[in-house]
Amino acid sequence: MNKLTKVGFSALCGSLAAISAANAGELTVTGGADLTYVSIGNETTGNPYGMASAITAKGSGELDNGWTFAVSIADGDGGAYSSSNVDIVMGGLGSLNFDQGDSANGIAAYDNVLPTAWEESHGAGLSGGVSTVLGSSQSNNVMYTTPTVLGTTIALTYAHDYGTSDTADKTSGKTEDINGKSYDATIKINPSLGTEILSGLNLYAGASVIEAYDNCTAAACDSKEDSYQGVGAITYALGPVDIGAMWSGLYDGENDSTTAYNSYKNHGFGIAFNVNDDFSVSYGEYQTRKAGYNNSNAQSEEEATRVIEVSSWQAAYTMGGASFRIADVKADNVLFVADADQSATIVSLGLAF
Repeated sequence: MNKLTKVGFSALCGSLAAISAANAGELTVTGGADLTYVSIGNETTGNPYGMASAITAKGSGELDNGWTFAVSIADGDGGAYSSSNVDIVMGGLGSLNFDQGDSANGIAAYDNVLPTAWEESHGAGLSGGVSTVLGSSQSNNVMYTTPTVLGTTIALTYAHDYGTSDTADKTSGKTEDINGKSYDATIKINPSLGTEILSGLNLYAGASVIEAYDNCTAAACDSKEDSYQGVGAITYALGPVDIGAMWSGLYDGENDSTTAYNSYKNHGFGIAFNVNDDFSVSYGEYQTRKAGYNNSNAQSEEEATRVIEVSSWQAAYTMGGASFRIADVKADNVLFVADADQSATIVSLGLAF
């Protein structure tokens, strides 16, 4: 719901404007701040007020052959760059994106595409401990995206060492764990077929594999196999109404006989209604179920402890650069503990420039 207005640095400094023009490039900055109030039932809230702020600098330019490039650097609350990426758009050849981690590249782009007035049902302030798919997104990765043809876009993502992130130039990085390379593939289809009635229909699918490190010698490696993740979703917008459903699952590769569960299945749905250009309301649910037991102890575990379910009503109103949001969230069996139910009300003010 945020509306960000770009501010060009060239407007602030004449010499910078001259450099920008000479290189056919541009540097802009966007940012904002969020203030929240959180009230969680059945818990001692303590200080209910929170704040977050972020600034993102974006540079762009064009080559003589018509290709364009862009760099994005995000500055988080801690005064340190939290993420950065370089995007090269190669005209009819598609695009390449080089990311330092903490991105929405690969399968993470479709982990939850359900319509909502503000946040994901489990993302407004009470997650409940649900599972999501991330794939290569939390690692240094490179993603190739095809041009959109007949409403279809395909993206392929590769991380050379899963878990490695924020590697500086002229250096290399590695993680001392049991994971190796990872590969993601995603597809988005808008099968409108030139008709207005189907223009709001979108289909999503994605898969990811994270290799177990072949040369790992630690004891934990004996029980580690390749990890797999998958996601599928469908959304449809018609007039002021958006609806959607999604399914995902993951196998963490742990095949140790002492591990009760090594797989998780997720399902969610959402509906949003845009009252007008500034005001919207939504309802959504997200469920995570533990699966894949491989010993007798898991079979006797109560069904209630295997499922986390989060539901959320939300409303958002935008007035210029300010957004007012409220969410009422309910979570059942938090962290897979039977009857560990929680509820929360979150009020947010977002300021953007």
